[in-house]
Order: sequence, then C-alpha cells, then structure tokens
Amino acid sequence: MKHVPRAANLPEHLANYPEYELIVVGGGPAGLAAAVGAYQAGLRKILIVERDTFLGGILNQCIHNGFGLHHFGEELTGPEYASRFIDQLEGTTIETALDTMVLSINNTDAWRYIHMMSKAEGYQVLRTKALVLAMGCRERTRMQIQIPGSRAAGIINAGQAQQFVNLEGHMVGKRVIILGSGDIGLIMARRLTLEGAKVVACVELMPYSGGLMRNIVQCLQDYDIPLYLSHTITDIRGKYRVEGVTVQAVDEHFKPIPGTEVDYEVDTVLLSVGLIPENELSRAAGVQIDPHTSGPSVYENGETSEKGIFACGNVLHVHDLVDYVTEEALAAGQAAATFVKQEIRGSETPNEQNRIEPGQQLTSSLIALKTDDHIAYTVPQHIRLDKLVEMDKNVRIFFRVRQNYPEPTRVVFRDGQGKQIAAFKRPYMAPGEMENVSLPMTLLKQMSGQELKLSVEEIA
Repeated sequence: MKHVPRAANLPEHLANYPEYELIVVGGGPAGLAAAVGAYQAGLRKILIVERDTFLGGILNQCIHNGFGLHHFGEELTGPEYASRFIDQLEGTTIETALDTMVLSINNTDAWRYIHMMSKAEGYQVLRTKALVLAMGCRERTRMQIQIPGSRAAGIINAGQAQQFVNLEGHMVGKRVIILGSGDIGLIMARRLTLEGAKVVACVELMPYSGGLMRNIVQCLQDYDIPLYLSHTITDIRGKYRVEGVTVQAVDEHFKPIPGTEVDYEVDTVLLSVGLIPENELSRAAGVQIDPHTSGPSVYENGETSEKGIFACGNVLHVHDLVDYVTEEALAAGQAAATFVKQEIRGSETPNEQNRIEPGQQLTSSLIALKTDDHIAYTVPQHIRLDKLVEMDKNVRIFFRVRQNYPEPTRVVFRDGQGKQIAAFKRPYMAPGEMENVSLPMTLLKQMSGQELKLSVEEIA
C-alpha cells in the first residue's frame, strides 16, 4: 500500500498537476470497497483520501458483532470487517493520503481537480479522470431538533458516545436516557448497560422505531430497557450537568399532549435522532442532491449528475447494513473504472447522451423512478437503458417505506400508463429497515422514455 507523494512547487499549467485514474474521497467501508472494485476492474493509479489518521471509518468504533453476514458469510465486528478490506490494499498500487482534508472539487470535461490540505504535505491539487464520493454521514445535533431546556453538560450524540466508550475508554454517564431509536442509539443502550450504566428508557418521536428489529430485541428487550414510541423529551434540567428530563407523549401531529409528563432523574441524554449524508463537497461540485435522501441523485451505476463523479455508501443514502454499502461501493468502483477506460479510449460515453437536469424531458433511453406516498425514496433515481449493456442481468433498487407494514404486502412497479411491470411480495416492512429488489434487464429494455412508479399495495 503506497502513500501519495507531495506535489511540491505546483506548476501553473493544469496539465502538470499530479494525475490519477481514480480518486476516492473517504476511507471508510464505502471508500475502501470502491477502490478495491476499481482495482479489480483494471485501474492501477488509484488514490484514497481520508481525513482521519487511519482507514476504516466508523467501523473502527463499532466493536459489536453482526457485520459481514451477507458479504463474507460470517459474523464479524466492525474493526474485523474493515481490516478485511484494508488487507486487500496490500500488494496493490492503491495509494492513500491520510489525515488529509479535501477542500473543493472542480469538474471539467476531461478532468476532476481535487484541492486538499494536510499537516504533513500542505496544500495540494490533484487531477483525476474519475472521482468517487464516499464521505459517509454525520449525526443530527440537539440544535437541529430544537430540544428545549438548559445547555448543561451530558447531552451527547450516540456515535460520539460510542467513540468515547469503545475507542478512548471514557464513560459518558451513569443514568442515561436515549432520545431516538436509531441503530447506534440502540446499540449504545446495550453497551452502556454492560459497562455499568443505568439506561432508564429509550423514547422515540415516531410511532415506529428507526432501527433494525434485531437491535430492538437484542439491545433493549434483552436488557429490560423500555421503548416508548410517540414520545419525546420536552425539557432538560441542570445547571452544570444534566440532572433530569421531562418526557411527554405526542399526538399524530407530533405535538406534546398535556398531562402526559413523566420526569426522569438522569445525568446523560444520548441523542440518536438520525443521520445526514455528508454532502457539502458534493453540493459545491455542482452535484444534484435528492431532497428525500439528502444525497446525490444518481443513475443505475452510481454516477451523479456531474460527469465522472460517482457516489456510494452513506453519502448517497443512509444504510442499515454495511454489507449493502460494500455491494454498492464495489459496483460504483467498477463503474468508475469503465468510465475511465472509455475516456482513455476517447470514445463517446453514454453518460453525456442521457444526462438530464431537473425538469428536463426524459429521452427515449432514460427511465425516471418515482414513488407513491408510502415510499420515502429510491436509489438510483434514474436508469439509462443504453448503459445496461455494461451491467449484470439485474438492476438493484433500494428504497425505504414511510410506515410499518406488519402484514404481507406487495411492492409493485408500474409504467406511466399504470401497467404492472413487476411485483415483489414482502412478509413485513418497516422504515428502519432498508428494502431492495432487483429488476431484470430484459424487463427494463422493453420500456423507453417513461416513468417507473414504485408503490406498496395490499395482497388481494
């Protein structure tokens, strides 16, 4: 595994900037898999840029098991899963730039220019034929959800608490209440209990949990930690350190219901209230953002609205299983390699023929994916039919539903005229669990220039 050399005395002429076939921004599970996928597809001059001092991303602090069942066929901890991909870099020509922050991206017709800074190497400008965005996501903060009350110490995000406990060996509190039921919060409920803390409750604003069912069972129910749905914290008390909170039930409009107040004596409030894809770089580069995912709007191969820029992992949409991140990132890396080879050959790429902007009419070889009110989003958002010749026999569609479906239902795809194209049965679905289906290429080839609408329907 090589490290990127310093670009000293950068010349004024852009053609002399250090050159790569592919640069991957982010060295977590998505970035590592994208680089490996591109290398397996034939690229050799690849660089991974990571702002932390080590590779692996969030997996390094996820010391619990449950990773790798889909991709590796065995149960691994987060660090073990990351090490599998870090080990794959050994003996390759993939380079890494650690402790390095990407400042901006300039996209031109032929090159993507990456401006980055590090303590060791200073300011650098590199150019690459293709770019993969794999920056992951960040947690919502207290200010973003506007919890009333004092600003005492002891209010902390679940992921930050996970880092303190698992990596740095510091306990965050003795009596803890958790707001939100995302997977990190559920896992930390168990972790803090095992370390001797008392987790008094987990309260969730929505009428359903935001985490996986297995985490609700293994992290809450197995430790007798109550989960209160349709509840929220309406007050935090404490001058220097949190001393207590007030929890209230909420109505269907998420307004606190008078008379339902319950006070808890706690010294710590753990926030597990959602994740946001890290897309400041994406926006600045001109990448079109899907308002439903807060991630880039992409085609079937992970390419964004900007030529030669691909996205994968939690920067694209928030995943609940790292195995799906890996699958998505490997495909994005391979697609980026195909793009680079086309650029080097000087051939006309299908990307330019079918690139669309918001409000633009669909062409005869482009399908737009739409959803009904029961589905939050799909990824990808568009499928280019003439691009499918380079892909496998199926196109994987990821989506999330907006409510619980405890009984069997059907996920139905219909064309612009309402004709059913495909249907898939599901025994149950929940917002906390990402769903996916595979559409056969032969089926998609029969369509042209129309919308493909995804809906949830009852089984007759």
